[in-house]
Amino acid sequence: MVQKTFRVSAVIVWLSSVSLGILTTVPKIAEKHPNGFEAITSALITTSFTLFVWYFNIYSLPKFTKEHSSSGFSYPLLFRSIAIGMVLMFLMVGAQKLAIPSLDFGPVVLMFEVRGIMINLIFYMLLHLLYQTHRNQQVILELERSKADNLGAQYELLKQQVNPHFLFNSLSTLKSMVELEDRNSVDFILKLSDFYRFTLENRKLDLISLAEEIEILDAYMYLLKARFEEGIELEYRIPEDVYRTWIPPFTLQLLVENCIKHNVVSLDKPLHITIYEENGLLIVENPLQLKKNPEHSTEVGLDNINRRYFHLLNQKVQIENDQEYFRVKLPLIHENRNH
Repeated sequence: MVQKTFRVSAVIVWLSSVSLGILTTVPKIAEKHPNGFEAITSALITTSFTLFVWYFNIYSLPKFTKEHSSSGFSYPLLFRSIAIGMVLMFLMVGAQKLAIPSLDFGPVVLMFEVRGIMINLIFYMLLHLLYQTHRNQQVILELERSKADNLGAQYELLKQQVNPHFLFNSLSTLKSMVELEDRNSVDFILKLSDFYRFTLENRKLDLISLAEEIEILDAYMYLLKARFEEGIELEYRIPEDVYRTWIPPFTLQLLVENCIKHNVVSLDKPLHITIYEENGLLIVENPLQLKKNPEHSTEVGLDNINRRYFHLLNQKVQIENDQEYFRVKLPLIHENRNH
């Protein structure tokens, strides 16, 4: 991450310097017999000195704080600024003495030196506060950027998990069909090829339309029908306008896959899966007819879906199990948030 350079607005620098210079003329103007020229030179000295303190510390502060103090407070920089300031103030008061010979040099130079030290202390503390605020903001921004990059990387991994998981299950299905010498094996391979074409087209997207997701699911169901025939049924009860909402790719396919993994699917006991909309949620529902010896769970399916929804919407999917039906409720997404 590129570090932002520490800067103080020139308006603040000049406005504060000029204002302080004008304020120092008040005692002179308030005298019984004010000396206008002396008041002006005093204001110029104070303004010029304050500008020096500002810019000297602005350009020196980042270097000195890194070299001399983990806390950011640099005593060497402060003492150096005071020392140089005292010499500079002495020279400026000397120039004022040349311009105003009647000036009582000793008391005036002492007054200006004390003023210079006070200006140095006050403005260094102010700059230190501004600089530490700047550094803290940079750290926070860097942490936020790292967090965002990390979340993005995690999300990309989530999307990449879908394809290997599906491929494993599809090859297992194909293996079973080949072992049974199923005549539909060739068609299955062709449909599997078509399905992976969908995968390649949509794998880089965060969201696709529900209509496209249904098209992918229909292709997947063809592959399942090749194996289970009438042992699995899928019913849609989705209003027309809901087809225009958005969904993370392969969400429905993973949910159907999860149903098959945990439930009996047979001609004697068909698995009936229903997808419908209710109260602003897309619901995938199946009756519970659990296997006695369920397949080993890789915990990719529901966890993957849940984490993708949380990443995109900061919401989790709702899972219900009333001992008769198992339901997964997905929030409807009405806005395309790809990338």
